[in-house]
Amino acid sequence: MKKILIVDDHRIVRNGLRNLIELEADLQVAGEASSGAEAIQLVRENQYDAVVLDISMPGKNGVETLNELLEVSPTLPVLVLSGYSEDQYALNLMRNGCKGYLSKNSDSEEIINAIRTISAGRKYISAELAELMTNELSHPSQKQLHETLSPREFHVFMKLAVGQTPTAISEELSLSIKTISTYRFRILEKMALKSNADLTYYAIRYGLIN
Repeated sequence: MKKILIVDDHRIVRNGLRNLIELEADLQVAGEASSGAEAIQLVRENQYDAVVLDISMPGKNGVETLNELLEVSPTLPVLVLSGYSEDQYALNLMRNGCKGYLSKNSDSEEIINAIRTISAGRKYISAELAELMTNELSHPSQKQLHETLSPREFHVFMKLAVGQTPTAISEELSLSIKTISTYRFRILEKMALKSNADLTYYAIRYGLIN
């Protein structure tokens, strides 16, 4: 029996996923969290075989939550189930360590198949994500600017975009302010932007934050 943690700020979504998962004899919902902070605490205290994670939540968003979950439990498989299409987030999140990415518009059978796949220690690549990965290999110059960032740069970018200060980021990531400033410089340079406000505008424009 695989133990699954559901992380979504909407009770109706959690209930729907619970009902779907518990129809399967080999899967069990062993925990629910309505926020990133709650999810991280549950993972510290319990053992799960997989996490189903929403990307858009108040407080810690899904990107931050993913990174912190993997810091607490590096081998924990995470399936991102998002209201955003694959072309907005999927490639960056796969680079950041999630094992699968699906739109919430996916059918029930695919969601269950994805959960089983990551619980077994494999990556789940949807048809849409496979096409994105193929296009990236065939046309690397057509990447969006945020897709050119390294996983750590993308993590810092998302924190800057939601208004966190370099001091707060350095404390949270246990890095020096100088290191965070270097990351910020590289991010602005790679994305041809000039300020944190530009980063926020870009993230909103491309649906990376609300």
